[in-house]
Amino acid sequence: MLFPKEFKNEKILVEDDIFINVTHGGKGKPLLLIHGYPQTHIMWYKVVEKLSKNYYVVCPDLRGYGDSSKPKGDEKHLTYSKKSMAKDIITLMKKLGFDEFFVAGHDRGARVTHRMCLDYPKNILKACVMDITPTYHMFKNTNQAFATGYYHWFFLIQPDFLPETMIGNNPRYYLEEKLKRWSAKGSVFDKKAIDEYVRCFDKDSIHATCEDYRAGASIDMSDDEKDRNRKISTPLLVLWGEKGFVNRTYDVLNVWKEYALDLSGEALDCGHFLPEEKPKEVSQKLKEFFN
Repeated sequence: MLFPKEFKNEKILVEDDIFINVTHGGKGKPLLLIHGYPQTHIMWYKVVEKLSKNYYVVCPDLRGYGDSSKPKGDEKHLTYSKKSMAKDIITLMKKLGFDEFFVAGHDRGARVTHRMCLDYPKNILKACVMDITPTYHMFKNTNQAFATGYYHWFFLIQPDFLPETMIGNNPRYYLEEKLKRWSAKGSVFDKKAIDEYVRCFDKDSIHATCEDYRAGASIDMSDDEKDRNRKISTPLLVLWGEKGFVNRTYDVLNVWKEYALDLSGEALDCGHFLPEEKPKEVSQKLKEFFN
């Protein structure tokens, strides 16, 4: 077990035939932690014990990931829009008894967090996004560096099950390559965590996660376009890896100033996977911000 033994794991129905797998425990105000690609809620294993001393920590698997439901995608990719994912999580938190909460999201989970802050501002007390700039900004400022560093954004959106077929030929290699490529040199991931990521990265999840990215390039862009005149009003902390692509490519806080009203943030000495590469620092930054 990578999580504290007193944590509870269950599957909660949030929509017709959509169950969200969630592990939760601790004491204090609720703190929601949302994972990214190609991982599951297990990615928070190095920070949950420390955070659970001050917060009631809730770690779900997004739809399509981990042990949550993995519905088949639709032509317009609505099933995996960030609006759909955000609604899942809001419903989940309400069913757990939480109308207001703190939230921190990493990677794809940070994009869900961004959408939650726009659609459900009354539910979010404070929010943290890790190692992203907004989807809309990234696609609208595409160049060779972005297309090279984030090649998967353009690979995973290809139709006709092309990426599903290619990734499905060797899922473990693909997943471990992602962990290695995006982390700082010398980073070590717990073998139990990697095995858990691989276990969950089955045929249905590979399809679902491709649909997540297809939604990002289509319906999410449309939704973001409609909301460009609105900024996040929730206090927002932005953390990112000093040795990662986001830091090399963007003036991170200046970009986020175009999307948020109450903003702070900094880079940590790591690559993309902040909670696993720098868990002590992440825990401390979250506790300082949410307190």
